[in-house]
Amino acid sequence: MKRIFSDYAYGPGPRNNCWWDETIATPIWPEQSGELQVDVAVIGGGFTGLSAALHLAEAGASVALLEAESPAWGASGRNGGFCCLGGSKLSAQAMRRKFGTQATATYEAGEEAAVALVADLLTKHGIQADTHSKGETRLAHGPRALKAMAREAAALKAAGEEVEFLQRHQLADAGLNGEFHGALTTPVGFGLNPRKYLFGLAQAAKDAGAQLFQNSPALRIESPGNLLLVTTPKGAVRSNQVIIATNGYSSDDLPHWLSTRYMPTQSTAMVTRPLSEAELQAQGWFSDQMAYDSRNMLHYFRLMPDRRFLFGMRGGLIASPRNEAAIRRKLRADFESLFPKWSEVETTHCWSGMVCLSRDLVPFVGAIPDHPGLFAGLCYHGNGVAMGSYAGRLLADLTQGKTPDLPYSKVMQQLQKFPFGAARRLVMPPAYALLGMIDRLSA
Repeated sequence: MKRIFSDYAYGPGPRNNCWWDETIATPIWPEQSGELQVDVAVIGGGFTGLSAALHLAEAGASVALLEAESPAWGASGRNGGFCCLGGSKLSAQAMRRKFGTQATATYEAGEEAAVALVADLLTKHGIQADTHSKGETRLAHGPRALKAMAREAAALKAAGEEVEFLQRHQLADAGLNGEFHGALTTPVGFGLNPRKYLFGLAQAAKDAGAQLFQNSPALRIESPGNLLLVTTPKGAVRSNQVIIATNGYSSDDLPHWLSTRYMPTQSTAMVTRPLSEAELQAQGWFSDQMAYDSRNMLHYFRLMPDRRFLFGMRGGLIASPRNEAAIRRKLRADFESLFPKWSEVETTHCWSGMVCLSRDLVPFVGAIPDHPGLFAGLCYHGNGVAMGSYAGRLLADLTQGKTPDLPYSKVMQQLQKFPFGAARRLVMPPAYALLGMIDRLSA
């Protein structure tokens, strides 16, 4: 594989001590071997790949899914479990300027449909994923951020949106008390255990007839004849179409078109021991709301049903044992700064994983240009629970030659190149520095 971070980033080090591994046993899938022919081959066993496999199998297509590692090894098995609006980091105003009003409205409808899709899948397949939270809450990180949030809340209410805006003095009574200045809650979204959700999708896909393989990385994609050929270490899969669903763990040569068009970056999370009722009351955080702050370099957090507290943020720019230790220390320091009454509460688990960005700051879902039969879904900007699942659903339709019956915006149908090619990570340090400066000025 050809990847732009060090080998450490893609090895076991960053995901060691991941809390989700403790919550449900890992299923064992066979390894792909020998020759296999199917309608669609799916590369990647995360939310996108399993959603695509499930919906294809339910439509009667034959499917083989190839996971390079063990089930839930990548970002889908180690994320924060926020099923929420998102997928894009481009503001609605900027999106309208770039893509037009109608395309933006369609994309926004798709974000809501993505959350609804996950809720429907949980219900339809009886997946118990420890869900909680009525929507999502954003917390102002400073007085200026609060003023901007107040203006946003007023505009949303004037447009008929059901949102709740709280001033700083109201946060404690709402169970949202920390070093914040106000809050804005939207009613769409919920938290879940991502590993339980993922394995529920996997079982549903398997029950529908999809073939799932682990330890079966795609080494090459070729088109020697009428069918595409995906080579694995022990065999090969021939198919009419191939879906690439590898997001931040993509390889630059599968296919080469992808190599300059996605940017993996790290995110780091921790979980505390279960908090007592007295500890919750002392801090004044006892809400079940999933939340994040208003920084560009944001923190995300939620009190889970077992009363452990999950806290995360964007990770480091370099992947190594030394840098992993440093970002975990920084994460803990930020946690104690925002929730000072919990400074003595132990961290029991801490880990990192890869999210994925696009240059346009919007997801890509669609056919890969000039590569007949190849499709991809990636670049969810840290919001892959809903948007990754949705991308898989859209790709299931597209690979069958169907027009999706869910909102599918042209916003999602192009993927621009980053500058500097294989060295494109050079853009990240100045970008992070700029975003950090904006956060300080907007506080």
